[in-house]
Amino acid sequence: MRLSTPALVLVASALALSGCASIEALRAPPPAQHSESRTEDRDTVAAVFMAGTFQSMQHLAQAAPAEQAEIFTAARDAYDRTPQGSAKLRYALMLATPGHPARDPELSRKLLRELAAQPEVLQPLERAVTLVELAQINKELELKTENERLSQSGETRADRDHNAAAQRRLQTEMDDNARLRKQLEDAQAKLDAIANIERNLTQRKSANEGGQP
Repeated sequence: MRLSTPALVLVASALALSGCASIEALRAPPPAQHSESRTEDRDTVAAVFMAGTFQSMQHLAQAAPAEQAEIFTAARDAYDRTPQGSAKLRYALMLATPGHPARDPELSRKLLRELAAQPEVLQPLERAVTLVELAQINKELELKTENERLSQSGETRADRDHNAAAQRRLQTEMDDNARLRKQLEDAQAKLDAIANIERNLTQRKSANEGGQP
């Protein structure tokens, strides 16, 4: 889609908005999807709307906590009033913006999927933004799931390694105990043999002494 020169001027102007202006833009209703005037450039309106939304996303990521809360609340309130179309897309983008405590990529993906399933409620530029952001969120959440799986798998391997090491230590101790018992048994057998020899010698000596006149 190619924007006209006036459209580009409007986009540039929208991107130059201050933080307060961005918040006011969030509070304002989204542009109408159907214009009564045939001369209205819907692509231009959508471009200006998206430019303001991107500006608000930038402020949301970089602002102080109080301003972050104000920006996000304005987008959420606008969505609550009109939970569809442009307001829904704007709220989904705010939910996906990193750097603020209210970020919720799961909810953002849910809203973006709903919008992707109803392309007729958005202008072409808005549909393109929806699909691009949805692809990014899907990739992010897939990577997060994979990292969690690898982390859990790593913990399982660590547990197995720990248990295997404990089993080896236990087996070593059991082998050592068995060896000590064998040594004690051998020593006891030697002592018994010596005691038996001494007893036999004593008995023979007593018998010899008793047999003398």
